[in-house]
Amino acid sequence: MARLIALAVRRAPGLVLGLPTGRTSIPVYDELVEWHRRRRLDFSRVTTFNLDEFAGLEPDDPRSYRAFMQTHLFDRINVRPSNVHIPDGTARNWRREVDTYEAALRDAGGLDLCFVGIGKNGHLGFNEPAATLDARTHRALLRPETRHANAHLFDGRWRDVPRYALSMGIGTILRARAIVLLATGSEKSAIVRRAIGGPVTTRLPASLLQVHPNVVVVLDRDAARGLKV
Repeated sequence: MARLIALAVRRAPGLVLGLPTGRTSIPVYDELVEWHRRRRLDFSRVTTFNLDEFAGLEPDDPRSYRAFMQTHLFDRINVRPSNVHIPDGTARNWRREVDTYEAALRDAGGLDLCFVGIGKNGHLGFNEPAATLDARTHRALLRPETRHANAHLFDGRWRDVPRYALSMGIGTILRARAIVLLATGSEKSAIVRRAIGGPVTTRLPASLLQVHPNVVVVLDRDAARGLKV
């Protein structure tokens, strides 16, 4: 997985890259750091846009996604701080913030490559299952299962996980020129099967990747269990 991103950066040093958080992404970021250190992979011209951030958390709050990214990637490579973009979860006017974020993405030329994970309920970013999905960056109401999945950041107290987050929209993600989905572990196998082989539906946002012309799915053996090849 990290190799795909590293080679993309090598081919296009000014790559615009969409990035997720979550435990699945940590080994990928560790390996990218090794590419940077050992093989002189240069991130100085790369521009990054994170998929989401909790509402109400300061950037230096250790539970924030900004802090996660600084710890696991940005503080360990030579990406320029001015090229790093993460939604401001503390913005007083969240509507202005999501419009500003969407405009920054547009001004950067859109995402060249978007690295995404998949939630146990099939969400991408914080685009939760629903009858309709927001195409653009928006404020999302998090479902209980998503808050439970993030409880490890809050000492296991899922009720302390914010109820809202700012999230890149599903349309913005799907406009990326290329998308790489990573899933690991047996707990993701059922939702991966439905996302890849089931009907395309907003009730399972990751299934919308089926309509994208350039998607790579990277799975370990456990997450791939039950797939027909």
